[in-house]
Amino acid sequence: MELELDRLRAVRVIGRGATGTVFLVTSRCAGDPYPHLPPLFALKVVEKHSPSAKPDADRRARWELNLLSRLTISPAGDAAAHPFLPSLLGAAETPELLAWALPFCPGGDLHALLHSLSSDAAFFSPAAVRFYISELVDALAHLHALRVAYRDLKPENVLLQASGHVTLTDFDLSRHLPPSSVSSVADPLPPPPARRCSRRHLTRIFGDHLKKARSARVSPVSRRRTSFSAAGESGDGRAFSFVGTEEYVSPEVVRGEGHGLAVDWWALGVLAYEMAYGRTPFKGRSRKETFRNVLSLSPEFPGNRRCDLADLIERLLAKDPARRLGSTGGADEVRAHPFFRGVRWDLLADITRPPFLPQPVEELEEAVAAGSEGFDVRDYFKGLRQPSASLSPSPSSSCSLAEF
Repeated sequence: MELELDRLRAVRVIGRGATGTVFLVTSRCAGDPYPHLPPLFALKVVEKHSPSAKPDADRRARWELNLLSRLTISPAGDAAAHPFLPSLLGAAETPELLAWALPFCPGGDLHALLHSLSSDAAFFSPAAVRFYISELVDALAHLHALRVAYRDLKPENVLLQASGHVTLTDFDLSRHLPPSSVSSVADPLPPPPARRCSRRHLTRIFGDHLKKARSARVSPVSRRRTSFSAAGESGDGRAFSFVGTEEYVSPEVVRGEGHGLAVDWWALGVLAYEMAYGRTPFKGRSRKETFRNVLSLSPEFPGNRRCDLADLIERLLAKDPARRLGSTGGADEVRAHPFFRGVRWDLLADITRPPFLPQPVEELEEAVAAGSEGFDVRDYFKGLRQPSASLSPSPSSSCSLAEF
């Protein structure tokens, strides 16, 4: 569905990322031009020619929009979005902006939920971890069936729907991989000579001392996404781009030896650990130390507790991608782990009692009650380029949020 930005009104900014800004938006103005849209939805907007944008921002945005189109349409051609992946509601493009509409997830993200817990309280229970990880396994299985490696799994990218179920979001770092890298990421062919892993490559990252580092127990309140290179693929289907968030980057990415779908199972192990223990397993005092820990340390489990969850995490965090859970049998291999015993995979979306149910967004209710007028997203970006410009809505497109 093609949208027109002048028919949409933004309520507020709900997120900013490396490539775009996400707004909470309504189209419920006079005439209701888009009756198929929900009263409120999210609109991700990317500036195509911003001086501050990354050089490949436009390419990444168009890839994400293309992938969302594929996720929204089933192979039979029907609108059948996966329950834990976003569906594309519409898109708009101007000479300056590229935008697309997605369902609004009022529950925020898992990172905010995790760190909203008091420091003396337990983190997610094993049952809660099972609930969220099961849905993420299902979402990754769908992406991997399309030969897409997600490559940026972390709590900030796991949104909570109004129902309490998850939605995986932000696909600009994902990548389509040829079939040769799907069945096995431990391809016997070596990488191209120009990208062969070497002592020199590791020394550039870590310095001269590649010694074992002590694990740092630091809560990951602030994370930095790494994207050092726009490197492409090898002839055997492996990707060589150094992308991701440093605490979730897999050993094969750090070593620069090429990677496939198994990077997502590694990140799932890191996420399960953080949900269970409130910190990531390899976080160091610096980026270099974090990468050293990823290569050399094994995850530590408080109290040396041995349980199905700890075993799942250890198997997902195998340093060798060929030995990692999910690398050979894919999602079915992960689903078969004892931690998921009793999970009805065919009924995940029908579970009505999730661990957390989002509360109504109070700021939004107040804005609606007050009849607040929204603003034009085009004016928002004009204001960023010209600080003296007014962000007030234009009279031609003004509407009251109370009208819907």
